[in-house]
Amino acid sequence: MADKKLGFWVLTALVVGNMVGSGIFMLPRSLAEVASPAGVLLAWGLTGLGVLLTVLVFGNLALRKPNITGGPQMYAKELFSPGSEKGILTGYLVSWGYWVANWAGNVAIVTTFASYLSTFFPVMTSKAPLWKIAGVNIAVGNAVTFVVCSVLLWGIHVLILRGIEGAGKINFIATTAKVLGFIFFIVITLFAFQKSYMLPLYAPKTDSGLQVGLFGQVNHAAIATLWAFVGVESSVVFSSRAKRQRDVKTSTILGLILALIIYVGITLLVMGALPQQKLITAEKPLVDALSAVVGSKGSYIMAALGIICLAGTSIGWIMLSSEVPYQAAKQGIFPPLFLKQNKNGAPIRALTLTNIMSQLFIFSTISQTMAQAYGFLIFIATLSYLVPYIISSVYQLKLAITGETYEGQRRNRTIDLLIASLATIYSLWVIIAGTSDIKTFSLGIALLAAGLIFYPSVRKNRLSKNQDSVPDKVGKSA
Repeated sequence: MADKKLGFWVLTALVVGNMVGSGIFMLPRSLAEVASPAGVLLAWGLTGLGVLLTVLVFGNLALRKPNITGGPQMYAKELFSPGSEKGILTGYLVSWGYWVANWAGNVAIVTTFASYLSTFFPVMTSKAPLWKIAGVNIAVGNAVTFVVCSVLLWGIHVLILRGIEGAGKINFIATTAKVLGFIFFIVITLFAFQKSYMLPLYAPKTDSGLQVGLFGQVNHAAIATLWAFVGVESSVVFSSRAKRQRDVKTSTILGLILALIIYVGITLLVMGALPQQKLITAEKPLVDALSAVVGSKGSYIMAALGIICLAGTSIGWIMLSSEVPYQAAKQGIFPPLFLKQNKNGAPIRALTLTNIMSQLFIFSTISQTMAQAYGFLIFIATLSYLVPYIISSVYQLKLAITGETYEGQRRNRTIDLLIASLATIYSLWVIIAGTSDIKTFSLGIALLAAGLIFYPSVRKNRLSKNQDSVPDKVGKSA
């Protein structure tokens, strides 16, 4: 089939490429701010185990429910009886939240790409005034950054329209270069590692004047480390385009392992290459760590690696962002206008609408005020990524409890029940911790509720299909 073209290594590259993106460059500092080395190590262990359990859930569902494709959010409608209004509404809202989060997420990656490109083109950081629009001062650097981000976004748009398989292969090349680059970083910074910088392994931290113990540090750090794993579901999203369904599970597990090695290796080496106080205040921690070995050239090496890393990540996430509404429409939980594909099998309408919305967010690069508003929005939107994770775990739990798809498989059913239970507990804990601030929680709910504006078109389309199918059923029964 034309759309069954993504092989094992391309799927693995999508998983690794989408996980290891812009966040890795500031993660060592973010973790050092909230936890001592012992807390960071425990957080990585806890998060790695929790995400592995979630990945096992993804892989198992891909094999047991191969007809449900398009990502973990698609399992939302399956929590209820087939065709029920509750199921359709839940599936729609979860897909909507995930899709909207991608608009903001894509722009975060694209703008970070521009910031690393500015190392070689300083004009992108120029504060010289260019013009004033509606009371907003536009600097030369802001205008150039806006153009660069827009060109990257629509350049990838054209690339994907030429075929998902071709875009996937380019992402594979970029991801391979990215992994080799980070391996180079890990090897080089080994020479700058000093054990004394990791000591003391545990020391109390303060938050708003209150002392935070080891458990509290682990709690804060684990939330930060989980953001690093957003994208682990990438292979599941493209499951309908996979050459073999078994590749979905194995590519996801391998991608997780590779990403975990990169993240933990870089985090620990940066913590061992810079004193903790210097790391906490570092603007570019990876650059500072590399410069400790190679000198001033470190900034240029990391900038080049960042450009390669973020270019590949941009391709992967824009592909995924358009695939989500397309697959949701195929499942009947998104407006049918997202179903259209071009002759190369690319979801042209879903891709176009996704990138139009991302383009609107790119206007945040025009002024500092817009950038601050956008920064808050992306934090709210990021919480939407976690909802499909817990949905998948609960759905797996439902299958194991009811015994659906487990006829004569008592041992597998027991194991999967345990895995799903632990994955559900883990996901619940992270979501509760991430939304502990009532303002964040309320705005996250508002983001989902905003999608109700377009739900009537989904409902109308389903009712129309049901009415059209009635004569056929009557005819058959006659």
